[in-house]
Amino acid sequence: MSTKKLNPAKSNAQQPSTRKLRASTLTATASAAVLALTLTACGGGSNGSSSAGGKHDPNATVNIGSLYEPQNLDNTGGGGQGVTEALHGNVYEGLFKLSDAGKVEPLLATSHQVSPDGLTYTFTLHDGVTFHSGKQLTSADVKHSLERVLAPDSQSARKKNLSVIKTIATPDPRTVQVTLSKKSISFVYNLTYVWIVNADAKDLKQREDGTGPYRLDKWSRGSALSLDRFDRYWGEAAANKKVVFRYFKDATALNNALLTNAVDVVTSEQSPDALDQFKNNQNYKVNEGNSTTKLLLAFNDRAKPFDDVRVRQAVSYAIDDKKLLESVWGGHGKLIGSMVPPTDPWYEDLTAIDAHDPERAKKLLAEAGYPKGFSLTLDTPNYDPHPTAATFITSQLAKVGITVKINTITSDEWYTKVYKNRDFQATLQEHVNDRDLVWYGNPDFYWGYDDPQVTAWVEQAEQSSTAAEQTELLKKVNRKTAEDAASDWLYLYPQIVVANNRLSGYPLNGLNSQFYAYDIKKG
Repeated sequence: MSTKKLNPAKSNAQQPSTRKLRASTLTATASAAVLALTLTACGGGSNGSSSAGGKHDPNATVNIGSLYEPQNLDNTGGGGQGVTEALHGNVYEGLFKLSDAGKVEPLLATSHQVSPDGLTYTFTLHDGVTFHSGKQLTSADVKHSLERVLAPDSQSARKKNLSVIKTIATPDPRTVQVTLSKKSISFVYNLTYVWIVNADAKDLKQREDGTGPYRLDKWSRGSALSLDRFDRYWGEAAANKKVVFRYFKDATALNNALLTNAVDVVTSEQSPDALDQFKNNQNYKVNEGNSTTKLLLAFNDRAKPFDDVRVRQAVSYAIDDKKLLESVWGGHGKLIGSMVPPTDPWYEDLTAIDAHDPERAKKLLAEAGYPKGFSLTLDTPNYDPHPTAATFITSQLAKVGITVKINTITSDEWYTKVYKNRDFQATLQEHVNDRDLVWYGNPDFYWGYDDPQVTAWVEQAEQSSTAAEQTELLKKVNRKTAEDAASDWLYLYPQIVVANNRLSGYPLNGLNSQFYAYDIKKG
């Protein structure tokens, strides 16, 4: 779980990426059609860069502006979306990767086989891969990396999903054999979240030892995190020599940095009111892509008053999501009505289920025993757009008799108070990951939604033999959780990347907060 934005808004005409796929990672079954899917719209011609198709400086420094500084450098240790944005795919790699188009591709695993019963996966590792420390990658490192995700203190977003791992064997340095306790149709997909780290590395919250195209240069907390091209990288070298993620406290400061050339690209624009200054300037390109980030009003479904489905439904009816989206994002973003973004296979438009209806909200509150409403505390992260959304929600709920006290907290406080201790009534939070509907099948998740039928459907979906079976079951989960108002899914963020026209090759979609920098060319 993590925090951030989305909208399946228009995508620019798609051109092949300027980065070639590593030939050694493509299996013999790769086809031209698959290759076309993996080389998706990032940079290049229609990405609007004047350097596209022209000369670029291979020794350039690319400055990337972001609002999401890591909490630490460990994605199993509460590093947050900032550590994913900076290090995922750039410094650390997995057995597989999720492309900017959402396709699962082989990376450190050159191939894999699955046993007839669907329980045993055998992975063959790419030969000649070294960590930044110089140590050669072996199967023991993969085993260690998987065990880190499953460790008791792990905060990995996919820890629950990967708990199906029963045993991990390393018959030789290039072979990893994983046996599951039960079938998991999403197992390979979930491996895209797992960073392969050096089993001998220490203090990974402050340091790194990955296999990616960049190595960590330095991290100046509160300011910047810089990456240097790794000269002994096993694959194709990064298109630039250095990447610097520069961090800002607010969207205005970030946009000013772009206008003054302090940064070259903004990973995700947070100020729609500022877009005109870039759209009307020939030196910049404004791109809208797809992301997977939902803004949730999450209830503590295990505690009063939100243990009553009628109260949750009433709150959802009372809030005008369309007006909220318009007030925060103008003409950008999308109403969603459930946890499932349009890029997930089991998406259906369920926005009609929680359509704005204050009178119906009042009726449901009366039926639930709250004819005069009630009071609640809304734990609100202190960064945009949460304070704005909290103020809007407060005014909307007041119209049906619900009094809201806004409790503004930091990201660290949110993790401890809400996510870890479950000490909350309602909270605002961004959920970045795709395919995270399945978390409603886990009664132990922080929001405490507990429906035996939903839990069973999620379990059955994961053990499906085909994607069609999985999709059918998760559509049922999607509708049931929407009807139960398990949470109130306020809107899907837009994914707006603004870049200087000297740049090409940057990712547009930012799925799960990842921002691959190795293709970026600077003229």
